[in-house]
Amino acid sequence: MAAACYSCQQSTPPTVTEAVAASTSTTTGASFGATFAEENTISVGQLADAVAGKDSVQATVAAEVQESCQAKGCWMDVRLADGNSMKVTFRDYGFFLPVEDLKGRQVVFTGTAKREVISVEDQRHYAQDAGKPEAEIAAITAPNEELRFVADGVILK
Repeated sequence: MAAACYSCQQSTPPTVTEAVAASTSTTTGASFGATFAEENTISVGQLADAVAGKDSVQATVAAEVQESCQAKGCWMDVRLADGNSMKVTFRDYGFFLPVEDLKGRQVVFTGTAKREVISVEDQRHYAQDAGKPEAEIAAITAPNEELRFVADGVILK
């Protein structure tokens, strides 16, 4: 079971440093978390193939952001080749993305992909973070197995 989004549950506002970083770092090439080389980058389609039949896979992936956390910037969903999405969280909540609509932005991220069963509670929490309507949140009634990614670093394109 995936852990709840701890950082989003915090009631404290972002620090001045976090706020400044979020307001000034959305330019092309801005990086967050660990720095990494964009070598051997694969597509999300290639990632799905690479993780098939394995517990986990280390990879550097290029994708398009479908939506992102509007509460604190602690996750993003990227579009998979089949039209579904993959939740990308950030290792040990060690960094956050800007709290703004990143939909449609291209990103490159590096870290670990694996399949996980996501609880109803966690799915509802992420839906709340994304600002989904209450009816849509209430309609989440069953756990869901998904491809997930824990990123060590992210570059906004």
